[in-house]
Amino acid sequence: MTTPSLDTLCINTVRTLSMDGVQKANSGHPGTPMALAPLAYSLFTKHMKHDPADPHWPDRDRFVLSCGHASMLLYSCLYLSGYGLTIEDLKQFRQWNSLTPGHPEHEHTKGVETTTGPLGQGIGNAVGMAVAEAHLEATFNRDGHAIVDHHTFFICSDGDLMEGISHEACSFAGHFRLGKLIGFYDDNRITIDGSTDLTFTDDTAKRFESYGWQVLHLHDVNDLDAIDLVVAEAKAETERPTMVVTRTHIGYGSPKQDTAGAHGEPLGADNIIATKKTLDWPRPEESFYVPDEALEHWRSAVADRAKAHADWTARYSAYSAAFADDAREFDRRISGTLPANWEAAVPTFTAENGSVASRAASNTVLNALVGVMPELVGGSADLTPSNGTAVKTWKNFAPGAYDKRYMHFGIREHGMGSIMNGMALHRGVIPFGGTFLIFSDYMRPAIRLAALMKQRVILIFTHDSIGLGEDGPTHQPIEQLSALRAIPGLTVLRPADSNETAESWKIAVQHEHGPVCLVLTRQKLPFLDRTRFGAAAGVAQGAYVLIDADGGAPDVVLLSSGSEVELVVKARETLAASGIKARVVSVPSHELFAQQDAAYRASVLPAGVPRVAIEAGHPMSWYKLVGGHGEVIGIEHFGASAPFEKIYEEFGITAAKVVEAAMRVAKR
Repeated sequence: MTTPSLDTLCINTVRTLSMDGVQKANSGHPGTPMALAPLAYSLFTKHMKHDPADPHWPDRDRFVLSCGHASMLLYSCLYLSGYGLTIEDLKQFRQWNSLTPGHPEHEHTKGVETTTGPLGQGIGNAVGMAVAEAHLEATFNRDGHAIVDHHTFFICSDGDLMEGISHEACSFAGHFRLGKLIGFYDDNRITIDGSTDLTFTDDTAKRFESYGWQVLHLHDVNDLDAIDLVVAEAKAETERPTMVVTRTHIGYGSPKQDTAGAHGEPLGADNIIATKKTLDWPRPEESFYVPDEALEHWRSAVADRAKAHADWTARYSAYSAAFADDAREFDRRISGTLPANWEAAVPTFTAENGSVASRAASNTVLNALVGVMPELVGGSADLTPSNGTAVKTWKNFAPGAYDKRYMHFGIREHGMGSIMNGMALHRGVIPFGGTFLIFSDYMRPAIRLAALMKQRVILIFTHDSIGLGEDGPTHQPIEQLSALRAIPGLTVLRPADSNETAESWKIAVQHEHGPVCLVLTRQKLPFLDRTRFGAAAGVAQGAYVLIDADGGAPDVVLLSSGSEVELVVKARETLAASGIKARVVSVPSHELFAQQDAAYRASVLPAGVPRVAIEAGHPMSWYKLVGGHGEVIGIEHFGASAPFEKIYEEFGITAAKVVEAAMRVAKR
């Protein structure tokens, strides 16, 4: 057996740990970590500035493993780098309560920058991180004081590049010339079904050249000198993002090399021993063996990279002395703390200006907030006037103007969602993005991941029902509200008037632990006179008594959200004339209401009183609130093209239908 070089020993440590972890779990993906070990070793020990002692250091380089199924590559590197993982953690790969789940999870494991696994999402996140870096660099750096100056690295697979989101995000990155974004395409030419030739014969280099990226080639990922050269060339290009096409061999060194069998299943005990012997591994029959000299070299090399943190700290001290106000603002934004007294900027609407579509009220609030909240950065997926996301005082984020705050995401809803997630993950900005509610389907995977990662992202969804009218069933959401409400950790707010919209914005900007959807109308909504109705501050509880029954306990409770609240208010008046006492409850957020204590919920929805709910969408999400002794009026079919008043009438979304249902349940 030959004696491998120290570099080779360090690389093969990643390979053997990855093989052993997958084998012990009897589940996972060993082949890609084995192939990419030299690249990961070079990045972590030579080219990325990062500090295991402070994984949240603001000016660290970001690393995104978009092909999250190759998680043992990342876990092995984090263990060897000193991020707190142990050999026992690696042995618990994919097990209950372990720090090494099947796909990397943000904040679950130190050093994991984002949750990846759904292919393509990591690429979009990396683009968003590069956007945030560019914005903060342009906003805070001063001559001779570069406190924001880092790169975002990502590794992607064939599968990532087949997914449509990769086209959206990478086209965006090329157009906006995000020069500190560096990607590596793992060209191993294997998928689960076999050779990529089955489905994927794109010329990837030409594709990225057409996006405006610099394209480089790494013909042999095992050539460490070539990796050094290509990374240096990528960093030298500041006007374009870089994609390095990296030729690798999946399952490198194993009997299953270059086959689909190395992709998504354990190699098998005998194959692992054979592979270790091929790699001249010191103890081929011992699992999870880490040579002392390999661990020592990994950690000493990473410690050298971490010296950049100390250098930055010294530079930041000089910056703080020279630009004290800017430093305080930078610290505030990175910490996620909101400005003092920001709520005072939120307008209160009156009868004179409050009878507007909730999208218009939202625009008024947004324009008020941006003056006191410089961390708000965002825009729309090519629907700026329709979504009400225009900001009168803003200019566009663009090359040479990265300090500007309005982002034209283009017709890229899925890409927008993933980019926003990356911006939030980076920290220093609170991203918002708008589109029609119907197109939330296009970005649902990104919304789900924002919820899973508890990221502060604001989603503005307008044209929220059949109320958009003439555009017809292709654009009229039916099932979307129920579908969004089903996502754990997502807060959905559908305000009933302008003041509920203002309160919804307050909730959205201070909601630190998950995304918030503002679901808004195209059509005008009546102003609800708060001298007569319950205070809009009740939005924070998710549901509140908007107007109570006259003369004692209610005979029936009427519930709704958004534009249909007007209908239950009218229905209450008709019922009163018939001697039926009705309480009206506005329910802007099912999620927030569910978080209230039992006493509050009972005070709004008293036990034993029948309930009727109405919403111009699928009724599914309302049955939990209505229970078994009430009715839900909704729509379980697609919409139609006509003026919205006619559609509401034809589909039975009317005050008269509420009255009929209330009379039925009140008499049971």
